[in-house]
Amino acid sequence: MQALKIRKVGNSLGLVLPKEAVARLKVVEGDTVYLTDAEDGYRITPMDASFAEQMAAAEDIMREDRDVLRELAKR
Repeated sequence: MQALKIRKVGNSLGLVLPKEAVARLKVVEGDTVYLTDAEDGYRITPMDASFAEQMAAAEDIMREDRDVLRELAKR
C-alpha cells in the first residue's frame, strides 16, 4: 500500500500516481481511467468494466448469428 496526497489542480482536486502504478495500469498521459466502487473501497482501472462486458456480449452475438449478419450486410 502506498499513501497518496490529494493536491489542488486548478479548481479541482487530484492525485498524482507514482510511476510504478502508471506502469502497472499501462496508461500514459491523456488516457482515461475509471474509478469504480469495490467491496473494500474503490478501484482504479484503465478500462470501463461495463463497456468490456457489453463488447463481450456483442462479440458472442456476432459469433452466434454470423450467417444472419452476413445476409443483412448484403442488403
